[in-house]
Amino acid sequence: MKKYTLQKNPFKVPTTDGKLIEEYFGNATNTQSDLSIAHMVAPPKWKEPFQTPKFSEYTYIIKGKKQFIIDGETIILKAGEAIKIEKEVRVQYSNPFDEECEYIAICLPAFSMDLVNRE
Repeated sequence: MKKYTLQKNPFKVPTTDGKLIEEYFGNATNTQSDLSIAHMVAPPKWKEPFQTPKFSEYTYIIKGKKQFIIDGETIILKAGEAIKIEKEVRVQYSNPFDEECEYIAICLPAFSMDLVNRE
């Protein structure tokens, strides 16, 4: 029995806002609910509504910049920087800049529409 799982075909989450979401592990890919790992590309001028998720989210920026509004505080991360946002914290994710933002997101437990609590 193998003691690893190799993932070469992530699930491409359908979106209507131009954002690329490729989930490598998580609910959409393999019904793994304890953790999700996704590669994402947010187009310029993209934003999501505010949310108060029931999961912690780690974000690592590969390219570009991403804006976070966390409990009223605005934080901008650049390539090579990372952040952890605790669960049950009100946050808005956006890319108000002129270039796309490529990043990795890890959610504990895994991302689920039932847990995201978007406004």
